[in-house]
Amino acid sequence: MSIFLNKDSKVIVQGITGGEGTKHTALMLKAGTNIVGGVNARKAGTVVTHTAKDGSTIELPVFATVAEAMEKTGADVSVAFVPPAFSKDAMLESIDAEIPLLVVITEGIPVQDSAYAWAHNVEKGQKTRILGPNCPGIITPGEALAGITPSNIAGKGPIGLVSKSGTLTYQMMHELKEIGFSTAIGIGGDPVIGTTHIDALQAFENDPETKLIVMIGEIGGDAEERAAEYIKANITKPVVGYVAGFTAPEGKTMGHAGAIVSGSSGTAQAKQEALEAAGVKVGKTPSATADLAREIFKNL
Repeated sequence: MSIFLNKDSKVIVQGITGGEGTKHTALMLKAGTNIVGGVNARKAGTVVTHTAKDGSTIELPVFATVAEAMEKTGADVSVAFVPPAFSKDAMLESIDAEIPLLVVITEGIPVQDSAYAWAHNVEKGQKTRILGPNCPGIITPGEALAGITPSNIAGKGPIGLVSKSGTLTYQMMHELKEIGFSTAIGIGGDPVIGTTHIDALQAFENDPETKLIVMIGEIGGDAEERAAEYIKANITKPVVGYVAGFTAPEGKTMGHAGAIVSGSSGTAQAKQEALEAAGVKVGKTPSATADLAREIFKNL
């Protein structure tokens, strides 16, 4: 089992002919993802040639719109590798086509554009699950990858991972590779994102194959505090947490656009306390967090 993405998912790539789109289409195919085509209005009607996981050559059709790609291929996932200036339109196109999952990798999308797309999705009845923006995407090891997470870090297993940070996603997967993952999700670190910690926690709680959840947060905002409340009320599976930014100076924006601390609100300490009050074991470093997860897993 997995959440949001599996071997049967049919994936299209918005921006398949660009530099990033080309590179990551090749890597996603290598990971076993069932990519069925791409979207670029200017290159519609052409094909792009790639190598499938088994080494065979495949030709992927390029469509003018997401709606056309869905109609012709049955696609149910889109991964957007579109420059920031055009990302709003790309997101709106996917939302209007009602694709079930849209993964937005792009960093640097203006917050008002993300907010507009998010509000448009709500208005349309939230038929599209948006992951990101500014995220590494989602991987169900051994089955499918929609995004940029290296697929060779870890194999399949019983840990569900949700993280605000791409690099910390990769590190945690590496740290716990001997156990493995059901699905690992990078939700992104922007102030406005489509899928939250809570959405992922709920999905992992409902997934019978996920036995243990690892949640990675970071300073800024109150997403982790809200997740702590949700865990306390709704999650029966063990959760291990890590909050990046214990040494961050107050009032300074760190890394992700969402990571700004003001006063005691949004500090790593405050988040750790909220999570621990909800019964979550919190590590001071990624390695210490992995040790906590190992310990719990041994006793499951």
